[in-house]
Amino acid sequence: MSDAHTLFSEGRQLMNAGQHEDALQKLGAALEADPNHALTHLTLCRLLSQLNQHDKAIEHGERACQLEPGEQINFTVLSVTYQKALAATGDMRYMELAERARDRGMGT
Repeated sequence: MSDAHTLFSEGRQLMNAGQHEDALQKLGAALEADPNHALTHLTLCRLLSQLNQHDKAIEHGERACQLEPGEQINFTVLSVTYQKALAATGDMRYMELAERARDRGMGT
């Protein structure tokens, strides 16, 4: 079986090629290999957000931030994910969450 980083790399390539379903499968396999692979969680956050699966995207974004709380980019990606969820649903709770994540992403 492949290691998490190899599966992640393959999944990201599939995502970038627009092969979203295949990417989801490959990235899921990466998490099976290593449930704490932060880059896989972050990539799933981005992909699921693009697919309008906001709740799942947020779960993965929040997990990436938990795993790597010092990585500001994780919080920036999470903020954008909250903003997309706000735009899609009109649920105002996402506004405050987006602002908090943005502030963490800016190091404040």
